[in-house]
Amino acid sequence: MADPLQGAVAEPGSTPAAATAPAASPVGSASSDGSSRGRRRRTLHGGTSIWVALLWLGPALLLIFGVVVFPAVQLVRAAFSKYSITGLRLGDAGTTNFKNVLNHSSLPTVLANTVIWVVVVVALTVLISLAVAQFLAKDFFGRKVVRWAIIVPWAASLVITAKLFTMIYDYYYGTLNLILTTLHITSGPIDFLGDDRWTMASMILVGIFVSVPFTAYVFVAGLNAIPDDVYEAAKIDGARPWQIYWRITLPLLRPAMVVASVLNIIYVFNSFPIVYTLNDRNPGFLHDTTITFMYKLAFKSAEKDVGMSAAAGIFNVLLILIVVVVYLRTLKWQEQED
Repeated sequence: MADPLQGAVAEPGSTPAAATAPAASPVGSASSDGSSRGRRRRTLHGGTSIWVALLWLGPALLLIFGVVVFPAVQLVRAAFSKYSITGLRLGDAGTTNFKNVLNHSSLPTVLANTVIWVVVVVALTVLISLAVAQFLAKDFFGRKVVRWAIIVPWAASLVITAKLFTMIYDYYYGTLNLILTTLHITSGPIDFLGDDRWTMASMILVGIFVSVPFTAYVFVAGLNAIPDDVYEAAKIDGARPWQIYWRITLPLLRPAMVVASVLNIIYVFNSFPIVYTLNDRNPGFLHDTTITFMYKLAFKSAEKDVGMSAAAGIFNVLLILIVVVVYLRTLKWQEQED
């Protein structure tokens, strides 16, 4: 019977089989490796993989094109076009629409209203949300139910919420006037949405009401991300509660505050349902912001000019971008100084 190790052990004086076998060509192995890499590259970056990626990304890309890109192109096209009062395009208008918007008599009032609306709503929303977040972050009985209840104003439709406040503010049968007159806080009902002294304040209250839930939840997430060891170390060092909050909580909560502030700036700038629903019955542009100013130029003003409305829309987008960029740059400068 043949020994299975006979071929593996060389006899004395003989040349091993491995030594006599021709060596593998390094050129051949290199070419083999190169071809395999090429096949892998074609598999990863070739036409098949691109089409597969487009197959998965196609619905999202179509949605982005239909909801963002196409309307943006049409907005720019309309801003440089002339339209009839019925909305028919009559030809090119050049920069006339932009000049008409800048020369509009109500533009200073609209810009002032926009600044007051955005600054006050965002600032008060952040301050109130900080307090609400501190409360929601604590462990207490029924916390889950309270968290569910607070999210309702943000989850509900803005039109429904605005209509609800329209009934609350109503001069004749509104709940707020009933409470104020019953408690003798006011001698009579107040026209919250018709009196120029109260209209902006009434809209700001609704803006804060619908913005606080989302902002508070962002702050709760930020508070939960802060390690407990940091607070324990501060207490051991003898820090007081207000020192812990000012020196530890707020600095560590800063990323969440930046995100919430930027999103609220964009959100409040474009809050059409609240401003329009509460201010619908008032003629002119006395209490309008840039978003409702743009709408009224096309459909509810004496001009009824789609081209001017489109130009105002472009100005509105640019204004939002400028405000956000300035805000972020200011925060960056403060970080560099710190």
